[in-house]
Amino acid sequence: MAQIETAQNTLAAAKKRNRKIGETRGDRIFSVVNYIFLTLIFLAVTYPLIYVLSASVSDARAVVGGQVFLWPVGFTLDGYMAVFRHPHIMTGYTNSIINTVVGTTINVVLTMAAAYPLSRKDFYGRNAIMMLFTITMFINGGLIPTFMLVRDLGMVNTRWSMIIPGALSVWNVILTRTFLQANIPDELLEASKIDGCSDITFLIKVVIPLSGPILAVITLFYAIGHWNQFFAALIYLSDVRLFPLQLVLRDILIQNQLPAGVIMDPVLQQQMDNIRELLRFSLIVVASVPMLVIFPFVQRFFVKGVMIGAIKG
Repeated sequence: MAQIETAQNTLAAAKKRNRKIGETRGDRIFSVVNYIFLTLIFLAVTYPLIYVLSASVSDARAVVGGQVFLWPVGFTLDGYMAVFRHPHIMTGYTNSIINTVVGTTINVVLTMAAAYPLSRKDFYGRNAIMMLFTITMFINGGLIPTFMLVRDLGMVNTRWSMIIPGALSVWNVILTRTFLQANIPDELLEASKIDGCSDITFLIKVVIPLSGPILAVITLFYAIGHWNQFFAALIYLSDVRLFPLQLVLRDILIQNQLPAGVIMDPVLQQQMDNIRELLRFSLIVVASVPMLVIFPFVQRFFVKGVMIGAIKG
């Protein structure tokens, strides 16, 4: 027992001595400065989120008067009640969920279908095709020709106008192709071919299971894009039953916003200003919560996919 205790004491002393030798005064100063800097960044990012949430459940007069700093003042749910009283709010939620799920599924399938062959070294002409893909990032048909194309395809005032025109992102194709080049070795393909595996089978049973991180990345990118879709709905949709959540929230804000001087009663004008200010924060929370709930579940895949997809070799 004495020998064991002596060995343990010797090992602890060695570890302590190594820490003292390995960490210099400059390292400790750097660590302190680094922690302070990261703490400031954390506060700068977190405080606006807390403020918006607190303001959305505070009394409108306290919000307008600048009394809300961190915690709610005069707790009330009037802002959320005003939002959810709108007859089309649940329809907007349903449309946004459908557009996000269906659109993201199509996006991911098309992205993988384009990125995988472009990552294969034996695919003839892949550089020329990749150049054609890249050109579309800098040159497009413009707003009016795009609208005319969507109209001629019969997609105006349909759900497909929110999904098909943006079915493929070239940036996500480049990101996915880089990931596949860096993480799917050619030897794995050769071994699969020896076993009689076709290209489609190799893609479905080998490539996709090994591409979890990058699939999480592009899924999150596409899902956020669909959820925040606003401009396309403003152009292509006129049927209120097809409006996504963002367009419904815009209508709620506009309905509670009147030009100065229209309301002659100063008290009523002040009440309208207060509720409009409260609605702004409530609308931000209502529109942001679904994505904030999803992000923590894919965060670790998201970080890994971005880092690996950005490095080749």
